This record gives sequence, C-alpha cells and structure tokens, in this order.
Amino acid sequence: MKGLQQIKSEIDQLANNSNKTELEVVDALHKYYFNKAVTAEIKHYKKKTKKVAQITKDLKISHRRFYKILEDKKVEFTKYNKSKDDIEE
Repeated sequence: MKGLQQIKSEIDQLANNSNKTELEVVDALHKYYFNKAVTAEIKHYKKKTKKVAQITKDLKISHRRFYKILEDKKVEFTKYNKSKDDIEE
C-alpha cells in the first residue's frame, strides 16, 4: 500500500504545482504512456514483426482505432475494400 500512497501524494503535488485537478493530471499521464506504447507498436508494425491483430490485442484497442491512429501519424498501410461491386465481378 505504500506504493499507492506514494503515487497519490505525487499526483497531489503535481496537481497543486500545475493548477490542475487530480483527474486532469491522471488523464495527461494516461495519454503520455498510451502514446508511448503506440509509438513502440508502430515501430514493430513498420518492421513487419507484429501483425495488427497482435498490436490491437496488446494495446486493448479496436483495429479501426489503430488504423485511425496510423492515419493521424501519416503511416502508410494497405486498405482493403470489401464492397459488393468487387464480389460480383
């Protein structure tokens, strides 16, 4: 329990120093570490050492969200179009 109390006290100190609420501090930390994890997974994706299914499972996000992140970071990926016109031909 000491670890949790220490983390809570550090979050309180950050909140007091930056004039933010505790929730805003925790949210900022979550975004930082999530982006750090996504960047590491994108490196694996570019090297083709990991597939999208493995990456989304590790990050606990949907494949659509992962492709949206790739679009935002301007990383090239192949799009598969499953329309009815292609199936009929």
